Amino acid sequence: MRVEILTEDRSGGVVLERLTRCIIKEFTSDYSCHLRPHRGCGYWPNNPDAKPEPFAAGLLELLPAKLRAYDKVYAGTDTIVIVCIDSDDHDPEELMSRLKGTCRKYAGGLSTVIAISVEEMESWMLADKNALVMAYPDADLERLSKYEQDSICGTWEVLCDVLLKEQSPRVKRIGYPAIGQYKATWAEKISKYMVPGNNVSPSFKKFELALSGALKQVIHA
Repeated sequence: MRVEILTEDRSGGVVLERLTRCIIKEFTSDYSCHLRPHRGCGYWPNNPDAKPEPFAAGLLELLPAKLRAYDKVYAGTDTIVIVCIDSDDHDPEELMSRLKGTCRKYAGGLSTVIAISVEEMESWMLADKNALVMAYPDADLERLSKYEQDSICGTWEVLCDVLLKEQSPRVKRIGYPAIGQYKATWAEKISKYMVPGNNVSPSFKKFELALSGALKQVIHA
């Protein structure tokens, strides 16, 4: 079985890939998993049936073309394509509906799974307290207890507060691209300890259920 994971960036992709591997191992050990990070979310293409613009690099900009390519090469095989995106300020249900429609249209011969982290992938890291504390024993658990899971609140900033405490305001002021390195480090360290069964994020649970269903179909087809 082959699993292709399309993500907005590498840091969030690391979290998703490690959780995906944990879920897959509950069903089979005979698989390969390939992470394909992009340069951000990007924008829906004006004409999804056409070739992408020459310098397109975002996930949404390239998604229709990549799905067509996957369908051409892997249709009818034991292949699952996972598309992962942050909901940010978009309505998660509307985003899910549009992504599902895109997958049906351009990769109808494949099993596809949508992963939407609400609001950002950092919400899935905040949802596994055990992993967070194992990676960062000095984390601010009082601040963590005030976080409402999967709320729209500036999730990476909350994680920054929890992990860096009094240094957090300074780091937030630095901005990008420096903050991107912080986020990559957090994702790398925390995801090493993440376990699907410990994760309390509703958006993660939806993904876990969808992937488990896809795995059952592919394995027993």
